[in-house]
Amino acid sequence: MLPTRFPSRGADNAAGLETLLPAASRAVLSEFIATAVFVFAAEGSVYGLWKMYKDTGTLGGLLVVAVAHALALAAAVALASGASGGHVNPAVTFGVLVGRRISFARAVLYWAAQLLGAVLAAALLRIISGGVRPMGFTLGHGIHERHALLLEVVMTFGLMYTVYATAVDRNRGGNVGTIAPIAIGFVLGANILAGGPFDGAAMNPARAFGPALVGWTWRHHWVYWVGPLIGAGLAGALYEFVMTEQPEEPAAAARRELPVPAQDY
Repeated sequence: MLPTRFPSRGADNAAGLETLLPAASRAVLSEFIATAVFVFAAEGSVYGLWKMYKDTGTLGGLLVVAVAHALALAAAVALASGASGGHVNPAVTFGVLVGRRISFARAVLYWAAQLLGAVLAAALLRIISGGVRPMGFTLGHGIHERHALLLEVVMTFGLMYTVYATAVDRNRGGNVGTIAPIAIGFVLGANILAGGPFDGAAMNPARAFGPALVGWTWRHHWVYWVGPLIGAGLAGALYEFVMTEQPEEPAAAARRELPVPAQDY
């Protein structure tokens, strides 16, 4: 059965204040921890390469970073999926919000937790490395902002569509949901192999924001917000309103029944 959609911002109150607050607190904390784990391992792989090789812009370096991101995201999604759905990405939360699978109030809490988790991870890496500023994201040689924007839209669209098809749409047959973390990690790693040389392939505003704040490097930063949000929003709308089987209108008698407690994805 599909998770309940939310037509209004007050949907968090549908389950009652007493039952929602503990669950919401666990979900927000889970997003904070999962995002910190992901960003620490992902950005840490770049730190590790820099420690061993001054020139990290090689084919081997790209492969290592892609694999590290894929493994880290798969683990982060898996550890947070039970409590929060394992978004680990403000763009994913936005895509789920567009599809009305989460209330606006909870989405805001997720965004705050994800950004704080990313900042904490980047700050820890700077401390551990002896003050080395995070590498962050930058555009490749000859790449214009409009090219990077389109690339982020396309890559995040693929990532969000995978999230929806494997983790959000629980009406699918079989055990698709059990492989969701692996599938999501795989598509992230593949997109990094494709887009890494062009703009770093963020697909995640929190992943870009943490290193940018700690390293105080904001050049082209808007690209890593606007592109992922557009891509995730398009994917969420397409899958929710076109690919997902829409529920039938309830009978008049059913409408008089008490509402079913809502559950956020």
